[in-house]
Amino acid sequence: MAKLKVYRTAIGFHDAYVAAPSKKAALQAWGSKADLFARGMAALVEDPALSVAPLAAPGEVVRLSRGTRDEQIAALPKAATKRARVVEEDDEAAPRAAKRVVRKVVPKPDRGALDKAEAALEAAEVAHTAEAEALQARIRKLETEYRALRKVQAARVAELEAARRVADAAYREVVAAASE
Repeated sequence: MAKLKVYRTAIGFHDAYVAAPSKKAALQAWGSKADLFARGMAALVEDPALSVAPLAAPGEVVRLSRGTRDEQIAALPKAATKRARVVEEDDEAAPRAAKRVVRKVVPKPDRGALDKAEAALEAAEVAHTAEAEALQARIRKLETEYRALRKVQAARVAELEAARRVADAAYREVVAAASE
């Protein structure tokens, strides 16, 4: 078996480590189609302390957080960390209105109408399917009745034609006897 090496790449606020025999195998484990090593976005791990967890599970991606939540927020650009200004309660110089924290709360969009419309659409589709199936059943029943009726009618026509032939033969006999 090939010697395993530990590789690392950044994924959001985490580092993804994988123990693999080659860079290509590491890229496959991460699901990357691009060569992250050539772009400088992945590297070989040389720290033995960071290699322990990945070597315990070769071929599996091990995600480790890069710092605490506060460190991650501090690393964000300043525009991303804007917060509402909070004035200390004991600050006598601050005007009373500034002591209140004013945060603009953007409500989540209401999905009620969308959910209701989707439920109505689904109910209509179920009802339409049931109606179509009931109609198809009626059509099959009518086709069966139609075939049975045609058989009865054909038998009746055959009986009537036989009776006509008998009556015709009898008539011809009477006509022939009368003309003799």
